[in-house]
Amino acid sequence: MPANDELARRRYEKLVDRLESLMQAALKPEYEGYYGQLILGADDLAEMGELKDVRRAAREAGRRLGWKTTTRLVGGRLFVLDEREVPERIERLAGDAAAAAMDRFWEESRRPRLT
Repeated sequence: MPANDELARRRYEKLVDRLESLMQAALKPEYEGYYGQLILGADDLAEMGELKDVRRAAREAGRRLGWKTTTRLVGGRLFVLDEREVPERIERLAGDAAAAAMDRFWEESRRPRLT
């Protein structure tokens, strides 16, 4: 039985490493590590194993990144979110980026479409 425990531990560590890598890759450098999120679809979850193990591994990966991690399952997707309080300058930067994206959307939606 100890061999199974060792195998399970190694699988779990590998899952934590993989999730940490995905979470790190999803960060925007300009936000200095804040506003972290990862969304795992049903296919991703099925590949990774039991939901409870994935959630636990995601929380561990978040701790490694300094996140205050929470997980939420919505419509078959697992959302892994960083809920730390964001410094005001980063919050302003993100707000400006969101406003600029909305402006681009409105400008593009007003252009006539060629079909």
